[in-house]
Amino acid sequence: MDRTACFWVDEELEGERLDAYLADQVEELSRSLLKSLIADGKVTVNGRIKKASYRVRGGEEIKVVIPAAQEVPILPQNLPLEIFYQDKDLAVINKAKGMVVHPAHGNWEGTMVNALLHHIKDLSGINGELRPGIVHRLDKDTSGVMVVAKNDAAHRELAEQIRTHTINREYIALVHGSFTENLGTIEAPIGRSKYDRKKMAVVAEGRPSTSEYKVLERFSRYTLLQIKLLTGRTHQIRVHFSYIQHPVVGDPLYGPSKRHLGLDSQALHAHLLGFKHPASGAYMEFRSPLPEYFQEVLTRLRQQASP
Repeated sequence: MDRTACFWVDEELEGERLDAYLADQVEELSRSLLKSLIADGKVTVNGRIKKASYRVRGGEEIKVVIPAAQEVPILPQNLPLEIFYQDKDLAVINKAKGMVVHPAHGNWEGTMVNALLHHIKDLSGINGELRPGIVHRLDKDTSGVMVVAKNDAAHRELAEQIRTHTINREYIALVHGSFTENLGTIEAPIGRSKYDRKKMAVVAEGRPSTSEYKVLERFSRYTLLQIKLLTGRTHQIRVHFSYIQHPVVGDPLYGPSKRHLGLDSQALHAHLLGFKHPASGAYMEFRSPLPEYFQEVLTRLRQQASP
């Protein structure tokens, strides 16, 4: 049976193309299918049919008639999953590098959701069958700490903390180049790239985005940073540091094409997550140690720097 999905455009997303906006909101549908739905009049904005190129405005109601799809069972899988903490409302996970967070087209197995369904029996259903419990995400090759919700009330509260930027998120990244300063802030709006729809970019009409950084260690051609996100845009760290000519080392999408330090994916790790417990209101904070591959890279750099 077809279903209708409704969205209300956040003011921060005003100005995005209709097809680009929906591609971010309805991840289970491909960009080409969304364009077909728009062309077939299956998408309305405040009750009116619009073209794919229409620029959305804050407060508009968008309805999408999503055709019934062949059900793809998301099966529990006994995959390694490090659980830092759990109670009746949430679980805190240490996601491994290389693990996709949730299933999608062409990638139905081996994800964190498959592992969650095996290790944790109760998960919130707000994000549907493909993303049970998933409140926020990390890129496939970004490791580190995440929180998942075990019921809808906890999910809504955690999602609100993310929306209002009250969750504390810190990352460790190895980036190219040197910094003369020890502290810095990047404020640059992020939106979909106009030239490559698989990428995000700093664009004038993008959503306000802020990253703070602190230098932890300097090497001859690289710098180890601690980065705090004040907003949570897609690929924010990778885009911001590429924008200031200090891309994350190993980043295949935003970094140099030449491989550095033997890395084929970004040296980026979510090392700290702090939030208020959705039921008790108590502040909780979790830290994830640097994964082995990251520590090995730093050890090599330190050895090279030694006299």
